[in-house]
Amino acid sequence: MSYAVNVPKAVGKQLDKLPTDVRERLVEKILLLTDDARPDGVKKLKGSESEYRLRVGNYRIRYEIDDEALSITILSCRHRKESYRNK
Repeated sequence: MSYAVNVPKAVGKQLDKLPTDVRERLVEKILLLTDDARPDGVKKLKGSESEYRLRVGNYRIRYEIDDEALSITILSCRHRKESYRNK
């Protein structure tokens, strides 16, 4: 079962502003979500039916899973200090 990953333009801009090594690690993790939408270490966020958080060093990838459509929408890729602000 393979998921389609949607990266909105705003999240793409967040990724573009990051250092190259961090961006590469985050993109690698995002691509791995296509095979396993809920890998080890992922946490479901409280207050939401389908929102999850994946840690990558000091950065967080927030995303939503739509199991019926087999799609994942990336909500943000930010440093942990900024990740939970401005939902």
